Amino acid sequence: MQYFDAHTHVQFAAFKDDWKGVIDRARARGVAMINVGTQRDTSEGAIKTAEAFETGVYAAVGLHPIHTQKSHHDVKELGTEEKSMEFTSRGEDFDYEAYKKMALHPKVVAIGECGLDYYRLDENTKEVQKEVLLAHMRVSKEVGKPIMIHCRDAFSDLIDVLKSNKDILNPGIIHFFTGTVENARDLMELGFSFTFGGVVTFTRDYDKVLESLPLDRILSETDAPYVAPVPYRGKTNEPAYVVEVVKKLAEIKKISEKKMAEQILENAESVFNISLPKVAIE
Repeated sequence: MQYFDAHTHVQFAAFKDDWKGVIDRARARGVAMINVGTQRDTSEGAIKTAEAFETGVYAAVGLHPIHTQKSHHDVKELGTEEKSMEFTSRGEDFDYEAYKKMALHPKVVAIGECGLDYYRLDENTKEVQKEVLLAHMRVSKEVGKPIMIHCRDAFSDLIDVLKSNKDILNPGIIHFFTGTVENARDLMELGFSFTFGGVVTFTRDYDKVLESLPLDRILSETDAPYVAPVPYRGKTNEPAYVVEVVKKLAEIKKISEKKMAEQILENAESVFNISLPKVAIE
């Protein structure tokens, strides 16, 4: 492995006709990955996807905060099957024992994505999101695997929840980090690392935060099928494209692509307690 995609969704409906091809293309470029669940079905799918490959493909299991309530139906994520439509119309109650069972699978290396999402929020759901986040934290602590957090427009509340519940916190990563330098500092003090994706290749909005972060707290991701990097803008994103993210991260941190890629692999091994076979980048 030469590169690491810490957060992707090859098990999503967007890839149902070519998911093996997508992973084969990534592996041909030396990309290891974590496929991340957003509800029970996609968490189960992440595990099945990881089981199809001996090395380099892992899973995370969790309930995305927007899926704790009635939410927008994303056909790239859930597809158009009747079961998926029913799920979106009702949301999902977090089943602790079901997620714990999935979390114990040897291919699962993180618990999430979970967290807080206040974008287009129904105010009545804030407490539900916090309760579900705490439930994920308990699973994470119980099984001894790091938590993978999604946060949108809610960093102040997120940090408050994490600081108030350090006894059940097993820190991992803040995925697709969009917070401030101050938010990053608070989260680093709690033990978190941060992933960045394709958006860094077409905006300078993240440069200041990235410049402030030590190299050992930075990981790369794609969040495929979303947010493809330059030069693939407008196309369906896929894990192979994480190479472009690493190139941009190296540029911002003013180091070589080789050094950035090697550091990210080292960070991934540390955060997720995995061992990756490595091939040097020329």
